[in-house]
Parts: sequence; structure tokens; C-alpha cells
Amino acid sequence: MKALSIKDIALKANVSITTVSFIINGKAKEKSISDAVIKKVQKIIIDSGYKPNQIARSLRTGNSNIIGLIIEDISNSFFSRIARLIEDKAYKKGYKIIYSSTENNVEKAQELINLFKSRKVDAYIISPIKGIEEDIQILMNENKPVILFDRNLPQLNTNYVGANHFVASYQAVQSFIKNGKQNIALVTTDIDVQQIIERYDGYKKAIVDYALPYQESLVLKIPFNQAEASTIKQIKTLFKNKEVDAVLFATNYLAISGLKVLKELDKKIDENFSVIGYDDHEAFELHTPSISTIQQPLEEIAETIIRLILAQLAAKTKIPDQQIIIPAKLIIRN
Repeated sequence: MKALSIKDIALKANVSITTVSFIINGKAKEKSISDAVIKKVQKIIIDSGYKPNQIARSLRTGNSNIIGLIIEDISNSFFSRIARLIEDKAYKKGYKIIYSSTENNVEKAQELINLFKSRKVDAYIISPIKGIEEDIQILMNENKPVILFDRNLPQLNTNYVGANHFVASYQAVQSFIKNGKQNIALVTTDIDVQQIIERYDGYKKAIVDYALPYQESLVLKIPFNQAEASTIKQIKTLFKNKEVDAVLFATNYLAISGLKVLKELDKKIDENFSVIGYDDHEAFELHTPSISTIQQPLEEIAETIIRLILAQLAAKTKIPDQQIIIPAKLIIRN
């Protein structure tokens, strides 16, 4: 059976098309439509299987009730977990989330912004990369709410929610040093984004502050998106350096590769060799011994992002941008 159109519903309910439209768009109370009429129309809608065209509705109301979420990589457990939290919290507030990954590719990020524009999304949540500043500025010039998270673009005056990666990294290295470690390695990635740079800076500052020699040979910068086999080969070379007694991994996927190398080399995590990962992963708890990690408060970050987005959407005029830094937590296990 063919679903009824909005015109069919109006005829069946013996009301105007405008009345049906107000009820569908949640404006029935505002327009003083009686409860009896609302219930009558809603029953016809349910029975008919009517599904309003989202784009047509957005053209009528100016709102799509959709928020675009642009992240680095949905397969990364950090991004998948925070995307799910954002999706759940938005849904409870009447918004749907559509999201996609940039893979740190500027052209892909720009294409995604344009795609979301064509879908008439109401707001944007973006984990940005350098090179899309102009595209984001255009969104803000069009009065679209924009929240950056995880990494910031300091030259843009917009909302930002993130963790203090410098402090977290510093504390991780500090804990190694307080446990007598002298040759602490950092396995990081080569992408030029703020949060990765901060993790490196925190590592280096702790080494210098505690009067340990900074050794360039102990900093391994893995090319982003290279095959894991190549990453494992590089980490294996690092771990064969007998002097290395601790390692901080700047991302969770690098830590997973590192754990595979330890297994291959039959190298134990014990009083002679310590590991701290970044962004928790279920593998860290399942590993024996369990792996210490720097844990970002995902729930709080997601909650803050949604709160800022809703405040921007509800505001009649532009409200001041906020830069909110939420402390990450060093979780020491075993």
C-alpha cells in the first residue's frame, strides 16, 4: 500500500495541510491546535506509515535536526567511542548525527563539509586538520554553530573542547622517572596536529626537567596511515635497543602494534620495562599484565560538546566562543 502524502493526511483528518504540517514539525501547541486534533492526525500518520522528507522539511522549517560530525578515523576506538556518545546524547535532545572520516586528508575533509552543507545540517562537530581553516571560517560566517574537538586550530575563533595533552604526557613520563626509568622512548605519529605535538612536547619537557639526556634516537615518529607491518618493523628495531626501559605510546593503535612486537620478541612488561598507552582500549585491560594508560574523559567531552552545540542552536544572536580543556587522567595498572 502506498504511504499517504501530507495532503492525503489532511483530507483524511478533515483539517488543513498547514495544521498537519504544524503537528509534524512539533509546533502544534505553539499554534494552539487542540489535543483531539493532534491525536487524530498522529494516528493517521502512524497508520499510514507516513515519513516526512527530511530535506523538504528542512526547507520549510529552516532546521534539519541533523548535526554533522567529522572525525579522523571511525575505526579508531577513541573516535568510535566518542562518536557513539555524541550520537546518543544528541538523539536524546531530538537531533540525529551523520558522520564520516577525513583520514587526515584535506581534500576529503573539504568534500565532507560541502556534503554536509548540501544536507542542510544545523551544526558541525569537527576534529580538524590543518588546511581547512578557510572552510570552517565560511561556516562560521554563515552563522552555523561549529565545535572543534580533540585538536584545535588556534587561528580560528571558535568553540573548542579537548584534553590537556601536554600535561597528560608530562605526567606519564614523570611516573616512569619516579619509578627509576632512565631511557624512556616515545612512539608517536608524524601528523602535524596540535594534540600529537602537545604529547611530544610534554614528553620532552619532562625528560629535560628531570635532567635526563634527551635522545632523538628514542623518539620514533611513525608515518600516519602506513601499513601495520611497517610500523611493527620500526617498533621492533626500537625495542631491540637494550637500554630502553620504558615507552610512552602517543596513540592507542600504536600501543596495540607495540604489544604485538613485545609478544613477537617475547619481551616482558615488568620492573625492568614499562609501558603507558594513550586513550584507553579494552586490549590494555585484557593484556597480562594490564597496560597503564592516559584516559581522556570521553563522557565529559561528549556532554560538553552537545551542551555547547545546543546553546549555539538555541541562541538568537551569536554567543561568545568557549575554549574548554578537560584534564586527561593517568591510569596506572598493576
